[in-house]
Amino acid sequence: MKITVTVAICTHNRAKDTGEAIESVLRQNYASEEIEIVVVDNRSTDDTAKVVNDLRKQHGSRIRYIFEDKLGLSVARNRAIREARGKYILFLDDDALASSDWVRNIVEVFESDPMIGCVGGRIDPIWEAKEPDWIPEEHRSVFTILDYSSEVKEMPAPSIPYGANVAFRLSVFLHFKLFREDLGRVGTNLLSSEESELIARIRTGYKVYYTPFAPVQHKIAKERTTKKWFLKRIFWQGVSDAVKRNDTSFIAVLKHTVRMFQAILSSLFSIFHFKTFIRQVVKICYRNGSLVGILRYNGRG
Repeated sequence: MKITVTVAICTHNRAKDTGEAIESVLRQNYASEEIEIVVVDNRSTDDTAKVVNDLRKQHGSRIRYIFEDKLGLSVARNRAIREARGKYILFLDDDALASSDWVRNIVEVFESDPMIGCVGGRIDPIWEAKEPDWIPEEHRSVFTILDYSSEVKEMPAPSIPYGANVAFRLSVFLHFKLFREDLGRVGTNLLSSEESELIARIRTGYKVYYTPFAPVQHKIAKERTTKKWFLKRIFWQGVSDAVKRNDTSFIAVLKHTVRMFQAILSSLFSIFHFKTFIRQVVKICYRNGSLVGILRYNGRG
């Protein structure tokens, strides 16, 4: 039978989580012979290969293991797209667990309209530690949490699905270039924005949809609930946005510098009001990252 769905899991040194992600796909309420699972091992040094190949021995050739030596999440995702044999490619993070109707409900949205090029689903958090109460509500998305709508609907710009649970009609890549490899995580850095950049391009020719009926659970490790990690993630979002825009003008440098100093000044006046203070610190980290993106990273891609 023809393969309808390629589930792509890109991983780097998360052997146990990757095994659990694969097992969640194996439990789908969808014809198993129509699903292939492509695991792209992005230069892992743990026992990822053993975990994947042990599952392959149990479940057969529907699980494919591919080693990608060049480090980078966008590199790994692009390798998965090139290797995919399905009509649709569904990306699942290596630290996420798919619900049993995940594949079926994503495919159902695609098949409702041939002009739908991208579909995303709900992402629910699994907090390893308690969810911090200091996180500003508007910044919970940095933990890859998404609950956009209670019904299937189109996502107008700038709203986008998140990479832990996003799918594409494979044929869109006949018309659009793949993920930009100067964006996205490489090793331990937190560079991002590769998804928003790609989806913005796809939107020029296709619709982008969301379904709440294809949720995944996303594990949030304890070390990601510290203020240090959170502010580092915000800093790298600033870097990412600057690289995505590829703006190296003096005006951009001046704008981010002025706004960073405005936030520093505001933070001094709000130091005894913690939630207001943390919002100003977020702005400082973001503007600082934007300056680093403009001055250091733009021009490498």
